[in-house]
Amino acid sequence: MHYSVVNYKKLNDHDDWRWDGEFLCFEPRHNKSYVYKIIGDILKFSQYGISIDMNEEGNGNRIYRMNEISNMFCDRLVNKYADISKEQAKKFKLTDKDVLFNRTNSQVFVGRTGIFKKFSDDEIVFASYLIRVRPNEDEILPEYLTAFLNTKYGVQDAKRRARISINQSNINAEELKRVKIPILPMILQKKVRDIFNHSFSLVNKSESLYSQAEQLLSSELNLLNWKPKHRPSFVKNYSDTESAGRYDAEYFQPMYEEIESAIKGYCGGYSLIKDEFKQNKSTFKIYGQKEYKYVEIGSVNVSNGEIIPNKVRGLELPANAKRVFKKGDVIISKVRTYRGAITIVEKDGYVGSGAFTVLRENGQINKETLFAFLHSKPLLVWSLKPNTGTSYPVIIDEDILNMPIPILPVAKQKKIAETVNESFCNREFSKRLLDIAKRGVEMAIEKDEKTAEKWIDEEVKKTGVKLD
Repeated sequence: MHYSVVNYKKLNDHDDWRWDGEFLCFEPRHNKSYVYKIIGDILKFSQYGISIDMNEEGNGNRIYRMNEISNMFCDRLVNKYADISKEQAKKFKLTDKDVLFNRTNSQVFVGRTGIFKKFSDDEIVFASYLIRVRPNEDEILPEYLTAFLNTKYGVQDAKRRARISINQSNINAEELKRVKIPILPMILQKKVRDIFNHSFSLVNKSESLYSQAEQLLSSELNLLNWKPKHRPSFVKNYSDTESAGRYDAEYFQPMYEEIESAIKGYCGGYSLIKDEFKQNKSTFKIYGQKEYKYVEIGSVNVSNGEIIPNKVRGLELPANAKRVFKKGDVIISKVRTYRGAITIVEKDGYVGSGAFTVLRENGQINKETLFAFLHSKPLLVWSLKPNTGTSYPVIIDEDILNMPIPILPVAKQKKIAETVNESFCNREFSKRLLDIAKRGVEMAIEKDEKTAEKWIDEEVKKTGVKLD
């Protein structure tokens, strides 16, 4: 049993009206050298997102949910849409440097915070899972607010305010506003801002490189400018439904045949994924007190493939924790909700959900080409074809294993591999810089701003980056 003792007088030190141990015993550390303000006092604006049905067909505005925040940035790939009015779009449109806070979901994801950096002319909106805030920049820069809410102190103060039920946690806007933030000197806040700006340029470079790999592959299949066309009516032979064992019209949409024809008609020939890659069906013994780096389908960034594992004790691992991931494995989500959660595992030490198909190189096609192939827009569309189930649509291992894949020339595969790997390197470099910014803020709280400023300068210098 775990317990802590709190002096009764401490109850009078709070105006949050919280007397529960989860709140009182986990108050984060404060540095008495700084003025602390509740976040609500430094905001110019706060707002819940819109609650509305979403679609994957591209109807309306792209919309951020709870899963499109990673590494303190809002992701660039958004594959959900909301068909809303112009008035609603204007009200919920994200603007540059908006800070988004995920207010609901599991304890792992609640409190995740990212800054929106405008990357296109599209009007992107945000869903009700999120709270948007804009700070008064005379006191708090949005980049610093984002970094602070991602530090162990910001996370702790936010999560202790959460209301926890059986399946999820919730933090409302008023609870977020009660979180206390130190007003650090503006010179240190500007260093954090400059790191964020440079980091975002690396994110842009990473996305551009990956796009090059995808375009190279799509152009080989003459699918570079292909767009899905959903037909309301078409004719199929009854024999086709018998051989497929499916009678739903969606399965036989002609756009799926267009994709398969492009692959099977490729000049270099094609193979099946099961003939080029070996399926990883590993299992492992769970030790109750051991801490595992657990990868569930929500742990994979659908935009750039980054894995953000959850640290979970063996006793708390879900029943679906089945696989041991190895460096070089390609993992593919089988759940429609997380379509696009596909990546290459970059290091050992992860265990993962059975909701992934896990593949290893075993033939004439390299893992980077498989990754770019499965993550390309035509193949993400095709992955909707074999979906089964209604409330929780999924595909099965055999659907992926029996998928046709083009046999690209070795030189083109090598080019794709180089481009994908360079993209991943830029992604990791961006993450490294953001970790410096976050740790620098923590160091200022633990020690002082001079120590933090010196440490940040030294660590950034090691990377070879020259900040503005």
